[in-house]
Order: sequence, then C-alpha cells, then structure tokens
Amino acid sequence: MAKRITIMLDDDLDKKIRLLQAKAIQSTASSVSFSSVINEIIRNSFKK
Repeated sequence: MAKRITIMLDDDLDKKIRLLQAKAIQSTASSVSFSSVINEIIRNSFKK
C-alpha cells in the first residue's frame, strides 16, 4: 500500500530526479511519475 509523505528536496536534487524522469519517459511509451522515479532511486540505494 502506498503512503503519502511530504519531503523537502534541494533544487539540485529535484533537477536530477526530473532529468531521470524525462529519460524514463523518452525510453517508454507510457508516462512515468515523479514518485515512481523516487521510489526506484530509494529501492536501488538499499540494494547496495
């Protein structure tokens, strides 16, 4: 179940995440949400 959480991002992180989102949108035929990009970044960080 998804949970809504409010966080504050620094401007540089926001830009980097939005760039990743744009790349994901370009490589797929469907939309990619900002939240899904953040979730993927967090999941990948825990795998390391």
